[in-house]
Amino acid sequence: MVAISPVQQSVHLSAVAISSIVLGCFVFVAGMTAVAYKCYRRRVMQNAQNRLSSAIKKGLQESNSGSFKKNMTVRNTTKVMKSKGTSPITPPGGETNLDRIPMMGFSSGHSSEQGHCVKTEMHVEHEKDGATPEKEDALRERSVVSPERPTYLGNLTFSVAHDEQKCALMVTITKAEQLPPRDPSLGGCDPYVKLQLLPEKKHKCKTRVLRKTLSPTYDETFTFYGLTSNQIPTTTLHFVVLSFDRFSRDEIIGEVIYPLSDADIEKQETTVTRDITPRHLKFRNQGRGELLVSLCYQPAANRLGVVVLKARNLPKMDISGLSDPYVKIYLLYNGQRIAKKKTHVKKRTLNPVFNESFLFDVPYNEGLQNISLELLVLDWDRMTKNEVVGRLEIGLKCEGQETNHWNEVINCPRKQIAEWHKLQD
Repeated sequence: MVAISPVQQSVHLSAVAISSIVLGCFVFVAGMTAVAYKCYRRRVMQNAQNRLSSAIKKGLQESNSGSFKKNMTVRNTTKVMKSKGTSPITPPGGETNLDRIPMMGFSSGHSSEQGHCVKTEMHVEHEKDGATPEKEDALRERSVVSPERPTYLGNLTFSVAHDEQKCALMVTITKAEQLPPRDPSLGGCDPYVKLQLLPEKKHKCKTRVLRKTLSPTYDETFTFYGLTSNQIPTTTLHFVVLSFDRFSRDEIIGEVIYPLSDADIEKQETTVTRDITPRHLKFRNQGRGELLVSLCYQPAANRLGVVVLKARNLPKMDISGLSDPYVKIYLLYNGQRIAKKKTHVKKRTLNPVFNESFLFDVPYNEGLQNISLELLVLDWDRMTKNEVVGRLEIGLKCEGQETNHWNEVINCPRKQIAEWHKLQD
């Protein structure tokens, strides 16, 4: 027998011990890595579920409340001065003898009740972001005369003058007469008048509200600077007569359109009385136009890219024969709105080019089966609420071209797919 020395035996045992320790450390590190990865995945899934739950809850809350923000009315007590109101444009020469109110497009004027304090109603108007197309159509119908409403809406008296040296246009809203009551059973209304200059629509102002009267007298003068004699014939005055309502939307009584090319205001002030006509019909016999949209689904990032490229052949929504369109995009989960975006307004065009891209986060592990997109094309209006030009929904529950587009987006991830879609009522 070969004898093993104690030194050789200790070296052999130490090598075995070192190998065991290294193997044990490797197994321990691998186990900890697996546990950490599992915890990380669980946390990611919990965060995704929390985001989805909060998004759905928010969508349900908006749906239940109608997402209608009420018009806020800020009551402010000001003293009516014995001076003329001004437009938002600064007059040349730096005149400082005119009262100014730092609210865009609002001017105070002089009245017959001089020396007394009156309550001036200043309205902060908000767009109805959550309005459904059905509600939009219903609200638009309120602006159009129905058979039950009176055919005669009264008349409006105003005067117009132009100061060539100051390049200033002065418009005095004198009075309105024989207005129809807001509620025939109760009688009376709370009328006020909005004024803007077409076709630019840059200048906007309005009178104060007079309570419980069908023949209000305003005697308020608004001055618009920067209008030369050459610009006067191409300018049109657009008056909208409304009845104020504290608890709901102000009702549009009617409008008056007065092209300045019809009057010679250079030599002397011209006083005009015009009948109030129903709110301008929005050319319902026209098509709604088309919208070019590009979509791209990124499954790894759970994102949907939406590019609003352009629109064509939109209906004429303004008196000038043009429109001021913009697009709102809603992401829907099981029919509930959970996210929204919107483009910029394109002024005075029926064929706008937007070229704006947006990213929506898709609920985790949901894919696009329960997701859809709703796009609304609206006409921006400074005087009244923005009106829906047309709508479009793209998803699996739709029909025709919209469903084909959505299926192609699902089947070809990470690829931009653009299609034209016809807008619907």
